[in-house]
Amino acid sequence: METRPYRLGVGIVLVNRVGQVFVGQRIDTDPPAWQMPQGGIEEGEDPRAAALRELHEEIGTDKVEVVTETSSWTVYDLPAELSRTVWNGRYRGQKQKWYVMRFTGSDSDIDITGAKSQEFSAWQWMDLETTLLHIVGFKYDVYSSVINELCYIVTSIANNDS
Repeated sequence: METRPYRLGVGIVLVNRVGQVFVGQRIDTDPPAWQMPQGGIEEGEDPRAAALRELHEEIGTDKVEVVTETSSWTVYDLPAELSRTVWNGRYRGQKQKWYVMRFTGSDSDIDITGAKSQEFSAWQWMDLETTLLHIVGFKYDVYSSVINELCYIVTSIANNDS
């Protein structure tokens, strides 16, 4: 029985003016694996503040407006071969709070190379539903849950901006 805890984290559904979401190609995987920005919550940090910090660290922008968050936390387990090395083997996976943010900047405000520890080798805007075809398998259930809960918000952002 697994006794290791989940690492507390956040995920960000960053939505552009036409209702597409930001995804980055993980720099440390082969074959391609895309994901939305996400990361850990530091000791004593508020989840919303963590989401804003992670977004700035990973894609170099703070030109956003927080729209909403998931109603509950989502969890995923790392595959066994990763759980022994990721986060020094301390955690079995992540427990995440997800945030929808409206991107208020322009594409030139995004810089995935400026991070002290670059996570993405490439990025693009993608239709929300398409993300499920391009993410790593062990995150599928989390993404599916987040998309099911928040897809109407993503659509409303696009409709309000057009």
